[in-house]
Amino acid sequence: MKGYKKYYGQKIAWYLITFIIAVVLNFALPRLMPGDPVSAIAGQAASGMTDAQAIKKVYEEYVERFGVNDPMIVQFGKWAKAAMHGDFGVSFSQYPRTVSDIIASSFGWTLALQLPAILLGWLLGNILGAVAAYMKGVFDKVILPVFLFISNMPGFGMAVIMLTVFGIQLGWAPTSGAYGFDLIPNMSWTFIRSVISHYQLPFWSIVLITIGGQAIGMRSMSIYELNADYVKYSRFLGIKDRKIVGYVFRNAMLPQVTGLAMSLGTMMGGALVSEIIFSYPGLGTTMMNAIKGNDYPLLSACTLVITIMVLLANLFVEIIYGIIDPRIKAAQQD
Repeated sequence: MKGYKKYYGQKIAWYLITFIIAVVLNFALPRLMPGDPVSAIAGQAASGMTDAQAIKKVYEEYVERFGVNDPMIVQFGKWAKAAMHGDFGVSFSQYPRTVSDIIASSFGWTLALQLPAILLGWLLGNILGAVAAYMKGVFDKVILPVFLFISNMPGFGMAVIMLTVFGIQLGWAPTSGAYGFDLIPNMSWTFIRSVISHYQLPFWSIVLITIGGQAIGMRSMSIYELNADYVKYSRFLGIKDRKIVGYVFRNAMLPQVTGLAMSLGTMMGGALVSEIIFSYPGLGTTMMNAIKGNDYPLLSACTLVITIMVLLANLFVEIIYGIIDPRIKAAQQD
């Protein structure tokens, strides 16, 4: 137990340090972007005014309201204090809508799309890699190279191919949105069926680019384990191959757990881009809209939420890794 406490204590400490650095960067970097988003909001409020002094006064009121004239350190202090209570301020691009409301409406879509897609891609990739290592033949010579080629495509490339081939050319699935534009969210079968049909293309585009990398890693580890001395000795003793293979693939799975954590990090890359390509109303599309509108509060909140998701997912994987690999406890006790 002492070894586990030391292992998990060190991991949690490093994740807390990473989180603090990420919070500072998530706040500062969007505010270094060029442009003045407050002027757009003030311009809408002052629409129709002809008095220059009145227009200037309106602009100054909005600057004071959003606090963008304060020093950066003061802005950060106010933002961090409010963020701890779940208040990320008001969106510039969707004023007067709050950032928390926008995040709440888009977070669920991203989680429902990406987490199942990444987990399924990881599972299928490991199964394919294990089968390719053990059975070889067509799995190792044809199927694995095909998926490896697909996985090397950028996320937006796979999304565009899926969109063009299956959405536009074949018309098998809708090409944009999370449900029909003529529908209002409800629990009717019509709405659910629309959500499922819109879900297909972005979901499978993420699954396909995840499989290959996981498969090649599992194949390499499985081949290494299959040629290990303990496998040869077990076969010499007459132990059934099925039982040996069970130990082989369990040992080969350990590095793949780390691969799962790396896959979850793709939520910062290709997977979010897939949302943008398909106009899926998740965090990816919300981030893009925030960047276009110089929406500092919304962009900071989006990147912070994604950072927290990735850190928690990686910490969870680290915990699981420590449980399934007893060598970690032994190493910490030495």
